[in-house]
Amino acid sequence: MGEPLDTREAQAEEVIDRLYDEYPDSTISLDFSNRLELLIAVMLSAQCTDERVNEETEHLFEKYETVEDYAEADEDELSEDIGSITYHNSKADYIKSSARTMLEEHDGEVPDTMDELTELKGVGRKTANVVLQHGHDVVEGIVVDTHVQRLSRRLGITEDERPEAIEEDLMGIVPEEHWQQYTHLCISHGRATCTARNPDCSNCVLEDVCPSSKLDHDVDLASGEAWDA
Repeated sequence: MGEPLDTREAQAEEVIDRLYDEYPDSTISLDFSNRLELLIAVMLSAQCTDERVNEETEHLFEKYETVEDYAEADEDELSEDIGSITYHNSKADYIKSSARTMLEEHDGEVPDTMDELTELKGVGRKTANVVLQHGHDVVEGIVVDTHVQRLSRRLGITEDERPEAIEEDLMGIVPEEHWQQYTHLCISHGRATCTARNPDCSNCVLEDVCPSSKLDHDVDLASGEAWDA
């Protein structure tokens, strides 16, 4: 028990197959109705729960409806409007700056390329990948959030530690047709079972192929640290 398949490619495919069965309806959990709302929601979600973001954007998207609204917003007021979000002061700056860039350089539209998106203030590859995938139906990478990072290392699919390196590694292992869904499956399983501090290995559909299983192993490969006794 708790032993991975012979190759990382085989391990990844087995993990994906089992998680598809376990979470057939897994998808993005942020609420949005257009590309601008998606971009704002993903920017707010950095180091913040999607549940909290959805609570804030419910009123935020009623007050700010256009790129112009964000670009012309008073930054202090915008920061107050997202006050329960982590790093709300910085995120207000990022949003206002990004909105001005979209007006000045992209005719007020959300960019549709990785390079253009990552040129917006506060937008990295993770955010850009989400916007491309769910706003433009363009899949050119894998969104690596904390769940993808933890599960991919814990399951022995990658040994890399930085999100950028993990994404590059996974793109050579995970079949391209699963790049988008791989993230959602990891998030669903990470929330339900394979949590950061106390995963429920006894009830995990991946336990028998997991080299980090607490039932068989002493070390959590995600952190490199020993499991608590």
